[in-house]
Amino acid sequence: MFRQAQNHRLPKIMNVAQIKKNDSDIDLPNAKLAYTIIQSLLTNQEALSDLLALMAHVLDEDVAKALTNTNEWQKYLESKRELENTKLQIEKFTEELKRMENG
Repeated sequence: MFRQAQNHRLPKIMNVAQIKKNDSDIDLPNAKLAYTIIQSLLTNQEALSDLLALMAHVLDEDVAKALTNTNEWQKYLESKRELENTKLQIEKFTEELKRMENG
């Protein structure tokens, strides 16, 4: 069952330009809620990354090498790269949220 949920893909995320086209689609309370949810997910992701880094330090070299040669590791690295892009989008979202708060 977990495997099925893992393979489920969400629709492509809108970029900031697309969001600005639909300014009236979200009000300030919902924008703040979205921000809170996103921040929580990012905090969780960063904690998980820190844990993986810590775990990598206690693995012996052969195990670490074997781990980094897996598809799962490649997916993790791709996810980390996507997260960097997401952080830039969140900064833009935060700027837009501040703009909404100031009227």
